Amino acid sequence: MTTSTPADNFPLAMASEGETVRVVAILGGKAMTLRVSELGLNIGSEVVVRQRQGGGLVIGRGETRFALGGGMAHKILVTRA
Repeated sequence: MTTSTPADNFPLAMASEGETVRVVAILGGKAMTLRVSELGLNIGSEVVVRQRQGGGLVIGRGETRFALGGGMAHKILVTRA
């Protein structure tokens, strides 16, 4: 397992289609943190960007896919897995 430095972190919204990334921080408030944790996106989770749609993304974790809006995707910091 590699460790990331803050310089390696970037918003999920900037990840490329097909890229696997690991969640390192969630910058939203309590409501957003609760919402993404209910989706199973916790710190340390690995996700794959399946599709980019305008400002939003479709991401996959295992066999489950989620659609995230651009605002939410910008508040989730990731690093390359």
